[in-house]
Amino acid sequence: MIYDILQKKRNGAENSREELEELVGGFVRGNVPDYQMAAWLMAVYFRHLSGRERADLTEIMLQTGDIIDLSEIKGVKIDKHSTGGVGDKVTLIVGPMVASQDVVFAKLSGRGLGHTGGTIDKLESIPGLTTELSLERFKSIANEIGIALAGQTGNIVPADKKMYALRDVTATVDEISLIASSIMSKKLAITTDGIVLDVKVGSGAFMKTIGEAEELSEAMIDIGVRHGRKVAVVMSDMSQPLGKTVGNALEVREAVETLKGEGPSDLQELCICLAGKMLELAGTGNSETCLERARSSIESGKALEKFVEMVRSQGGDPEVVSAGKRKLPRASIMKEVLSQEAGYIASIDTEGVGFVAMMLGAGRRNKDDKVDPSAGIEIFKKVGNYVERREVLGVLHTNLEEVVEPAAGKLFSAYRISADKPTVPDMIRKIL
Repeated sequence: MIYDILQKKRNGAENSREELEELVGGFVRGNVPDYQMAAWLMAVYFRHLSGRERADLTEIMLQTGDIIDLSEIKGVKIDKHSTGGVGDKVTLIVGPMVASQDVVFAKLSGRGLGHTGGTIDKLESIPGLTTELSLERFKSIANEIGIALAGQTGNIVPADKKMYALRDVTATVDEISLIASSIMSKKLAITTDGIVLDVKVGSGAFMKTIGEAEELSEAMIDIGVRHGRKVAVVMSDMSQPLGKTVGNALEVREAVETLKGEGPSDLQELCICLAGKMLELAGTGNSETCLERARSSIESGKALEKFVEMVRSQGGDPEVVSAGKRKLPRASIMKEVLSQEAGYIASIDTEGVGFVAMMLGAGRRNKDDKVDPSAGIEIFKKVGNYVERREVLGVLHTNLEEVVEPAAGKLFSAYRISADKPTVPDMIRKIL
């Protein structure tokens, strides 16, 4: 009985695989009501799950939907996942980097919700490019050029969608086992050879501290290993926006600049680290060799060439690489936000910056909201930079005149300025 399953977890005992199958399967089919699943989620919040329970829950969840079999795609396939942040355009960069080194990057990505951006939204700001690919076309492109990026199908891990909606309204989102099972169920439902996880930590991330990020990382690695999948984690800083842009078309432009070797140093460092780890997981060499291969993929221009191939193969205009601003959507309003005092940028409320971008039209409050591809923020000053009074902190891009002034005020408020120069946090916090 479901009652006994709930009582068992409430009292701190482990649920068996059969019990978890009865609970999750019944919930998806509509036989277990919301109030009973909510009670179990709250029991997990306080009592947590063992490693075995986590692995069983993950497998049960992924088996409620489609398993995307990529075995028809030739070569070693390495996936990459980020836990989400502000200005995170990394997938657009590392995908072409590893694909240019003969490692397949066939990724199904999602859209953004809230203050974090979605890879699909960024890609769709490229004129003509489609991410609505049939599975057959997706595999065909990956086989032809080694890289394909498409939107997720509607039936990957339906249990996670239904359970997450309930977690969202019962204050049980931030429990490590539930987060790890949610992420890994979607990753394991796609049959790649390995997964590199970019776990963000800091004010703009879900994991605010190193301790939380380590706990989540270890839980996800454990789930992956129990399911026979190679998994590595790079813990990266999200105490300030990544790079110098937030917003879809702006981030595509910055991704292209980075592939040309002209991107901001923090973004370049993270991309080289992640691509190197992906190449290492694919068995192409040791850590040092793979980092050098990742670096050379940019220096040689091969990663940029692969990006152009990807854009062209998915119907996009490859001139976004050469023409840049002229080919990407541009907002009708650009508003400079000026500092009211001189000093060092001591910190940035990264989540606050993300919500400003959402105000401007770059993100969604609800999953059905439309996104303005031209909206976003250019960030001129980062932590550790010195700023003069009346110097530009950032530039807002929007087509919504009524939000300009409140958004400018909120962006200014996201900056804390100090007379003392702060220590700039390392981009790579830890590798597991």
